Amino acid sequence: MFQKVTDASFIKGEHEILKFWEENQTFDQLRRKNQGKPKWSFIDGPMTANNPMGVHHAWGRTYKDAYQRYYAMTGHELRFQNGFDCQGLWVEVEVEKELGYGTKQEVVSHGIDKFVNECKKRVLRFAARQTEQSVRLGYWMDWDNPDELRKLAEYVGKDTEVTMTAPSGKQITDKADMLVSRLGNSEWGGSYFTFSTENNETIWTFLKKCFERGKVYRGHDVMPWSGRGGSAYSQMEVADGRKLSVHKSVFVRFPLKDREKEYLLIWTTTPWTLTSNVAAAINPDLEYVKLRAKKDDAVYYFAKDNLEYQRLSREFKEGFGRPEWSWPKDVPKLKTLAQIFKEQGGYEILETIKGAQMVGWEYTGPFDDLPAQQAPGGHPSDETLLDQTGISCHKVVDGGRDFKGNPHVVAGEGTGIVHTAPGCGDVDHQLGKQLGLVAIAPLGEDGRFEEGFGEFTGKEAIDPATPELVFERLKEKDLLVSVEPYPHIYPHCWRTGDELIFRLVDEWFINMDWREEIKDVTRQIDWVPSSIDGEQHELEWLTNMRDWMVSKKRFWGLALPIWVDEETGDFEVIGSLAELKERAVEGWEALEGHTPHRPWIDAVKLKNPKTGNLMSRIPDVGNPWLDAGIVPFSTMQYNTNQAEWEKWYPADLVTECFPGQFRNWFYALLSMATMMDGTPPFKTLLGYRLVLNEEGKPMHKSDGTAIWFEEAAEQLGVDTMRWMYLAHNPASDLRFGMRNPEQHVTLETPEGPISETREGTPTCLVESKPADEIRRQVLIPLWNSYAFFVNYARLDEFDPAQDRIPVADRPEIDRWILSNLQALLASAKTEIEAYNFAGFLKNATAFIDDLSNWYIRRNRRRFWRSQDANDTDKLAAYQTLFEVLVTLSKALAPSIPFLSERMYQNLVTSWDQSAPQSVHLCDFPECDASLLDEELNFRAAQAQIVVKLGHKLRDESNQRVRQPLAELRFACQTTQQSDAIVSLATTIEEELNIKLVTRCENLDDLVSYTYKPNLKTLGPKYGKLLGMLRQQLPEVGDEVLGPLRRGESVSLDLAGNQIDLEPDDVLVGTEQAADWVCADEQGIQIAVSTKLTPELEQEGMARDFVRQIQQLRKEADLEIEDRIKIFFNPADATEVKEAVTNWSDYILGETLGDQLEQSELAGDSKEVSIGNSKVSLRIEKASS
Repeated sequence: MFQKVTDASFIKGEHEILKFWEENQTFDQLRRKNQGKPKWSFIDGPMTANNPMGVHHAWGRTYKDAYQRYYAMTGHELRFQNGFDCQGLWVEVEVEKELGYGTKQEVVSHGIDKFVNECKKRVLRFAARQTEQSVRLGYWMDWDNPDELRKLAEYVGKDTEVTMTAPSGKQITDKADMLVSRLGNSEWGGSYFTFSTENNETIWTFLKKCFERGKVYRGHDVMPWSGRGGSAYSQMEVADGRKLSVHKSVFVRFPLKDREKEYLLIWTTTPWTLTSNVAAAINPDLEYVKLRAKKDDAVYYFAKDNLEYQRLSREFKEGFGRPEWSWPKDVPKLKTLAQIFKEQGGYEILETIKGAQMVGWEYTGPFDDLPAQQAPGGHPSDETLLDQTGISCHKVVDGGRDFKGNPHVVAGEGTGIVHTAPGCGDVDHQLGKQLGLVAIAPLGEDGRFEEGFGEFTGKEAIDPATPELVFERLKEKDLLVSVEPYPHIYPHCWRTGDELIFRLVDEWFINMDWREEIKDVTRQIDWVPSSIDGEQHELEWLTNMRDWMVSKKRFWGLALPIWVDEETGDFEVIGSLAELKERAVEGWEALEGHTPHRPWIDAVKLKNPKTGNLMSRIPDVGNPWLDAGIVPFSTMQYNTNQAEWEKWYPADLVTECFPGQFRNWFYALLSMATMMDGTPPFKTLLGYRLVLNEEGKPMHKSDGTAIWFEEAAEQLGVDTMRWMYLAHNPASDLRFGMRNPEQHVTLETPEGPISETREGTPTCLVESKPADEIRRQVLIPLWNSYAFFVNYARLDEFDPAQDRIPVADRPEIDRWILSNLQALLASAKTEIEAYNFAGFLKNATAFIDDLSNWYIRRNRRRFWRSQDANDTDKLAAYQTLFEVLVTLSKALAPSIPFLSERMYQNLVTSWDQSAPQSVHLCDFPECDASLLDEELNFRAAQAQIVVKLGHKLRDESNQRVRQPLAELRFACQTTQQSDAIVSLATTIEEELNIKLVTRCENLDDLVSYTYKPNLKTLGPKYGKLLGMLRQQLPEVGDEVLGPLRRGESVSLDLAGNQIDLEPDDVLVGTEQAADWVCADEQGIQIAVSTKLTPELEQEGMARDFVRQIQQLRKEADLEIEDRIKIFFNPADATEVKEAVTNWSDYILGETLGDQLEQSELAGDSKEVSIGNSKVSLRIEKASS
């Protein structure tokens, strides 16, 4: 029968349940149970297998697990396939650190094959690590054995054969490289790995389709570039690496030709690009001032609006849009141009001209002495522009407009004249192509100046010494106007952390002129929650994005299947390994026996069918978002078993963090599906925001504030974390908690105590106020309710198998809690299937509160009273609470799988051998409409509103609940509300410890309300009418304005004007009668008498006395049934003595007391507060 329930020990219990699931193969039983049932398809967004999990990863994984558990319990077959993202720069950077490499050249010189194998090994090791952490989260997937993955990692790159056991149980022997290439296939099971040959080959299929539609091309563009990484970054990647940076910006003057002592005033935050200046862009519609500086009579031209413009004034006060992006403390407020010129001797305005008048003016560049500025066709030379040089292009040009028609050059920051360097900026490059300007591209792959740049050659653009050299040379040439530290948001490599530069690159692109097709697919998807506005964000990205750069000049990643005839420029895209083998004329033997990665695939040559020339594969690897974007096809056998693919496609759900993924994974999914099949790859997208610390700041590994998963799991508990994740509104950032890097802790685990993670990071104290609240409001009340039932049921030998008392024959409070339970189950189906776990858990939290603080508390005496075989009322209470707890364990199983399992095991499988072995093998409970009584629920809800208001008024008037009060009066907006409260008046009296509840038509004799206009909200609406509102609104009265107190809006006519008021538009004041306190909510108004008679005060002291005795019982660890003797010493508190004497029968009955005596107490007594007095108490267990 039931096992005794003691301390919750949530974390220890979670470990016990993990062991139970493993020993009983519960997950495998679930899959067998649902095989062949209707399918529910989920696609996992692959997590990068490159580091251990943090608490930010656990949010999304909790969503994924909860929805899969729900749909499994509702009778659906699922794939349960986790994904690992494997390829790309993020892995390469970490492997470079491990190997001590500092440059790309070191990778080449030490062997690309060795480097690629090390990348594979790292991925396998961290896939094993993340698998273990995910299992600890309770995330049910078809997991690989972590030890098998680690074994494969040991053998990667070796010719030795190894035997592995797949998740399906199948044993396979082969070289580790070949085994790794097939991980996640349908025959073996397990997680999918994006480095698998099936994944890579399916991307080849996509690229072949793009090629056949003429969308693949080789292009030159200025792209963000990492010198250390030696790689370009696409638009989608740059947005994820922005940081607040401080650079030295410079105001510099360009001398105008044929205009003595006249200059263009230029400003830039990237001084190194001045070496490559080609033109100066203006806005022809702006007005420009001609300003004479008194210092040297130099004349400057710049935008008129910029002279007094308060530069970054808002950012100086408010920061740059994120909590961590506040204005740097060591950077002073920026000066206006007027201030700069005043400090340099003053100025005068000579005239104002239109920008259009300046177009065509020629100037001398600041670094025209450099060979690159003098090179025909620019640097590198463009054969179509050999008649021009950088110097010959030095003109004022129209800066043009973007695709929306907005001018590129605007007033504000800067000078309204933009230094244009087509070899160093993306917008500049586009403008240069439009105007036929040469490009001067100064930087090589390592981010250093190339030959042709004089003393700058070999210098790194992001080295702080480089701008200093620029300033020095500008000063020598008398071109330097001013230098200042300038804070701004600047792109960084999102993996190395280095600042990015903009560099002219030779890359491969997909022409995205078919974006309207992708938009049509996007509009067919349900984006939730709607407040994130996901569809609109995605459509805006699709509208604004440039062509998709799909190449990376790196080593570890998808081998782009593009073979080029370098002599003619012809290229082909190969769509499969079978096609490649058929076309290969050289090098196939080098690839055979290896995965289709560098360097092995680089040896394969094709023959150009047009010329007979050899074609070589481009050395580039693919953009890693190709890897993740193809998974709706690669993981469901699109290339190998289309019939099986069609069973699971499209997915019912994908879910990932929203802020960045609409331009990353979601974009890749939508684009690739549109090209592959022309249909949406998923039906619903659930987006969620960021996990931050409790102060709303990001958590970083670098400063020790990032919370590792096991730190949180073993200190807060996984069920607590899961409830926190699922109950949170996904449209807002989750403020998780704080990690104290200075306070190390030892964590207890099943494997023994640990003081650091597997990676060697010390485990530190993690604190979380949201977690504390969840335990306080949800988990502890739920556990206490369960413990209350089990421990009394054991005492009374309750038999859950005996005949049920019909619900109709049970007391109203039983029928109410069962009805409430049905409403919860109805909301579970509605909310969860609308992908709104937060809505369901909000209702579940309220239900647990009702169960604990209303049903159980109000029914304790039904459980306490002595056993009687004919006591059907007591049996009804047991049966009701048992049914509620069992049903609740099932309904909450997807959310808190560990605690639900512990409850279910004790409540059900401890006595019913025919029941499913696990709560997760049960069907999800459905609403029983026959038990749902909406009218009963309504009555109880009205009574609960009165009780809530009553408690609020007690708090405000400092009247403790144990102090009885004389009367509560109420008035309601509707008769239905009043009738409901009257029907439960006795309950309200008991709950609030009030002697009398009285129905009234109104409470005008006890309370009145005043209304004043809220000028902050009404000012913007009714500016000129505020004077009239001040005078007339207070005279309108509660009869008209009363709905505002209830959260409703009001429209009325004042002085011939229609005034529409919202609740926030008025300030409500309350005037109350003496000895009464009042409150109202949802159409219910109450007043409570606070006047105390001596009789009421005595009863209050008796209740205090009972509470203190109960606390002593708890501290003595007495059993529920133990009877006691009570001894007290009131000292000089005669009023307490009198109260205890008059209420002795009540006190003994409430505390299971056999004896109540006044006596001189020994030293083991406890001094307690009774009313306003101090009394000594002692109890001892009575002899049986």
